[in-house]
Amino acid sequence: MRTSTPAGGVTAPVAPRKITGAVWTALVLVYVVWGSTYLGIRIVVQTMPPFLSAGARFLAAGLLLAAAVAWRYGPAALRATRAQAGSAVLVGLLLVLGGNGLVVLAETSVPSGLAALLVAAVPLWMVALRAAGGDRPPLRTVGGVLVGLAGLAVLTLPGVSGAVRLWGVLLVLVASVLWSLGSFSASKLNLPGNPFTGSAYQMLAGGAGAVLVGLVRGEHHGLDPAAFSTASWLALGYLVLFGSLVGFTAYVWLLQAAPLSLVSTYAYVNPVVAVALGWLILDEALTWPIALGGAIVVAAVGVIVSTERKK
Repeated sequence: MRTSTPAGGVTAPVAPRKITGAVWTALVLVYVVWGSTYLGIRIVVQTMPPFLSAGARFLAAGLLLAAAVAWRYGPAALRATRAQAGSAVLVGLLLVLGGNGLVVLAETSVPSGLAALLVAAVPLWMVALRAAGGDRPPLRTVGGVLVGLAGLAVLTLPGVSGAVRLWGVLLVLVASVLWSLGSFSASKLNLPGNPFTGSAYQMLAGGAGAVLVGLVRGEHHGLDPAAFSTASWLALGYLVLFGSLVGFTAYVWLLQAAPLSLVSTYAYVNPVVAVALGWLILDEALTWPIALGGAIVVAAVGVIVSTERKK
């Protein structure tokens, strides 16, 4: 297969991407670090406004990453064409503002473990997006999607019964769809050649969008930083350094360096980490709908990913 360069030229044939040690290292970081971010978000929003805190998180991480890229590769590494910058902004808005921002807002009323289990449905939406693009999935994958949707139905029961806010559950579902759309778009669009540059621009665009939404929502009215708890400050710092700078950058790099089906496996590891941490640290209840629905979704995702990797 021959590929085109960003400038439109033609390169030599490209061999299939190999699963290197760097890929596995990045996967483990995404597995563990992102699983813990749901707990961090839940602690942050206990005393901080959702969109302003999310915006501050990604703006800080984006600036730190841009500075690191300039220091490591030189300022020229931050250059991008107008098309590349536009693509990075679009992906950043979908992933950071839509995918992450709505989860942050939802976690003001939804337990962190439940949020993570709902987000685990990302591979289901990825299959739907690919099918909409003309890619016909195998029957085993379709079966996995249908089973996963049944699991999501069980997971929404706490919202229907009033145990948690239904709007929070629905927000997380919308967030997972937007995250899937952003991930799918990232594999198709012309992004900056340096994946870390692209990650920095995405975080800056998404962070700026989150701040703007926070201001429109009036989160700055009566804002008193002195009322923010020490735990929220520490959790925000953790999200900046590990959740965004390490985890998000590793994910963006994986989107360009590894098969999408392999990258998607984080979706059934993160919830296990998130549910365990929420139960251990925040004493979140592990009800039967969460346990049963979560098990169904994780099993369905496992079927989908295992099937897709064989293609």
